[in-house]
Amino acid sequence: MTGGGIVVGYDGSPGSADALAWAAREALARRTELTVCLAQAPPYPAPTAEVAVPVGSARRGGEQALAPGMRIAHDLMGEGVVRPLLAAGPPTSVLCDCSATADMVVVGSRGRGGLPGMPIGSVSLQVAAHGHGRIVVVPGGWHPTRGQLPRPVVVGTEGSPGSDAAVTFAFEEAALRETSLLAVCALADAPGVLGGARQIKNDFEQLIARREQDYPDVAVHRYVSEGSARDALLEAAADAEMLVVGARGRGGLPGMPLGSISIAIVGYAACPVGVAHADEQDRGDQRELP
Repeated sequence: MTGGGIVVGYDGSPGSADALAWAAREALARRTELTVCLAQAPPYPAPTAEVAVPVGSARRGGEQALAPGMRIAHDLMGEGVVRPLLAAGPPTSVLCDCSATADMVVVGSRGRGGLPGMPIGSVSLQVAAHGHGRIVVVPGGWHPTRGQLPRPVVVGTEGSPGSDAAVTFAFEEAALRETSLLAVCALADAPGVLGGARQIKNDFEQLIARREQDYPDVAVHRYVSEGSARDALLEAAADAEMLVVGARGRGGLPGMPLGSISIAIVGYAACPVGVAHADEQDRGDQRELP
């Protein structure tokens, strides 16, 4: 559906407007195009014996619903390239399809639907779990810091090969924002084997050190916690510009696309959360900052 750049899901809700604002700033920083996507499911009201709705009028309704998002994007992007995408299909399927070719897909934590009291909407959670590459979930009401030094970017990693994509993503974001990186490693969830915690510490240090060489201008702080990854990362996210995690860590149930820690982080973090899937590493080795 798309040929790169950043895709943001928009449905007219306040949460999707917050995600759109974040995505527009990210597109400007990366000097790439922004696609504002409104997915309709079913795509158009199906004709019935009682009511027949012309497809043309349904599409015009979709275009009208997308128009406010396009205005927000143009206001924030200025001369940047903004494209509309009115897609036919369930939002989850459409955005996951977009993620296969986009550099990044951005969603709000909640759209128009969803159950009251739930920390994250089903579409956002499903896209974070089943999307490809980089998915960013922006909590409702979140805004960047103004008039002060930017807060750090935080990355959670236990040094596993699967988290390399998340570490690369986090270093990029810190470089774009000209801020520091806080690398967090938690040991409470370490495998219960002799020397498991020590191995995780070593893997963590080696992974951060390798990426640190690629980004010499990014100041890196390390924090090794004896507690759980969930608690350590949520605490760090309270004062962060962004938190980045891998889709899965060392543990978890086979076949689960998103680990339990990542699910908790996406649902409860106070800042935007980037989820880097393993297939991102295939693309990440070829990506360069502008």
